[in-house]
Amino acid sequence: MADDTLRLHIGGRETKDGWKILNVQPGQAVDYVGDCRDLSDFADASAAEIYVSHVLEHLGYLDELPETLAGFRRVLVAGGKLMISVPDFEVLCRLFLHPELDVEQRFTIMRMAFGGQTDAFDYHKVGLTFEFLEDYLTVAGFRDIERVDGFGLFDDDSTLEIGGVAISLNVAAAK
Repeated sequence: MADDTLRLHIGGRETKDGWKILNVQPGQAVDYVGDCRDLSDFADASAAEIYVSHVLEHLGYLDELPETLAGFRRVLVAGGKLMISVPDFEVLCRLFLHPELDVEQRFTIMRMAFGGQTDAFDYHKVGLTFEFLEDYLTVAGFRDIERVDGFGLFDDDSTLEIGGVAISLNVAAAK
């Protein structure tokens, strides 16, 4: 990877050498303030990697999600890697009904499904399963789509567990 090739962490807050952060809200570690739905400030084929954790569930599934994935593909170089983590809706649904969870754990699961609703950006509009996400990625032109245990890149919700159960769907794909 060339030194001038971008590695973009969308929605991030944690600095890491070699990565630039795009976030809808300004912050000390944020390099670019902007919305993941509009990557028009980034040139075609300018990013070697895009990492996006617990962001895509904030997008509408009819237009926003497909258009955003197409934007990610445009910005990635040929063979570039997209790494996605979202709440796994299937796991959340099954876990919510688990009889051994207490009300506080079920409330946490509900918040993972619908967003924490702590600010105007913290609402979820879609529940994604591997099958749903794989279809969105395929339609957007991605290939080599695979579910992975994790990425080990950042300390974020991609590794979140509730009641000892991993609740994130981690998916890698290539342009």
